[in-house]
Amino acid sequence: MPDFDLRIRQGRGDDVDRLLAFWREAAEGVSVTDDRDGVRRLLERDAASVLVAEVDGEMVGTVIAGWDGWRCHLYRLAVRPASRRRGVATALLAAAERRFLELGGRRGDAMVLDDNALAHHAWKAAGYAPQAEWTRWTKPLT
Repeated sequence: MPDFDLRIRQGRGDDVDRLLAFWREAAEGVSVTDDRDGVRRLLERDAASVLVAEVDGEMVGTVIAGWDGWRCHLYRLAVRPASRRRGVATALLAAAERRFLELGGRRGDAMVLDDNALAHHAWKAAGYAPQAEWTRWTKPLT
């Protein structure tokens, strides 16, 4: 557990700009959905899927714990550089996994950039592993 007073809360409608700024600082890569409209739609549809870690009201970490009724998907696990290696990611993933279990989920999957070695260590420490027999296929819709 973290060695400081960490609070995890669900996302709110007024988090749009804070999340985008935080991800520019703390996350690797960008997505086609990393814009105000994309984040606003996510928060309107399922604010509880956006888990925000805070210390004294300052955002120090995030994860999106998406549930589509069938699968549990994890996105945007990010921790502010100054707060890394202090249990923030572990606490966020534990909160995401509790959410999934409460919703009836049975397996979490995570989107992790192949070249993000730092993230690989965090995911492995949390018990996740690459599933080599699958490859993500995508098609931009816009």
